[in-house]
Amino acid sequence: MVTTRLDRSPPFERGVTLGDFFVPIRVGERFAAWQRHLVLVILGALLITGCAYVSISVPAVSLPFGIYIPPDPYVPITLQTFGVLFTGATLGFRRGVASSGLYLLLGSIGLPVFALKADGTRSGVDTIMSFHAGQLVLGATGGFLIGFLFASAIAGALAEHGWDRNLLGSVAAMLGASIALYVIGLPWLAMAAKLDASQTLQFGLYPFLPGDLVKLLVAAGLLPVGWWFVRRRAHDL
Repeated sequence: MVTTRLDRSPPFERGVTLGDFFVPIRVGERFAAWQRHLVLVILGALLITGCAYVSISVPAVSLPFGIYIPPDPYVPITLQTFGVLFTGATLGFRRGVASSGLYLLLGSIGLPVFALKADGTRSGVDTIMSFHAGQLVLGATGGFLIGFLFASAIAGALAEHGWDRNLLGSVAAMLGASIALYVIGLPWLAMAAKLDASQTLQFGLYPFLPGDLVKLLVAAGLLPVGWWFVRRRAHDL
């Protein structure tokens, strides 16, 4: 019953996402399905990595209602949210989660794929968590990185049910995925950096809302446009 309410695409198109049209038919016929899926997963992880390298430095800002946002020493502002949302929505639940998981794995084993940290490094499992003197130490951005898995899962699952076919549904899917990212990332940041609620919002939420809104709208807008091109190509054929 719940699944039926989620469905916004014809029964014969359920589970199909834009990523299924990324590989040309003539090329795809030469490879097994698992090989095509693997290529898409790798491309998704590369997109997230590329977005991690696009970092924006924001100075201190004073907002209305007495809200002051100092320079953020914990969480960098990057395009990663866009990469995760777009990858999840275009590849679907399994491949989207696999792309985010591959990205986390590559960073955890030492490849420089994460966003630049305050110490000038881009990798290491300690970015997420580590053990020192027998105690668990959380990385400040670890919750957001783990949240990538959940965000891509939500965006991918809703895309498989057709939410990405129109702008309103696409925005709703991206918004739900973004909320999941913060639900995991903010409490993690508070514990890792020993911040109170006000400080957590100052460093983990307020600086990112304007940019995340833009990234959300861009990702959400590209999806219906992509489907328009797919339908037009199918009609031309």
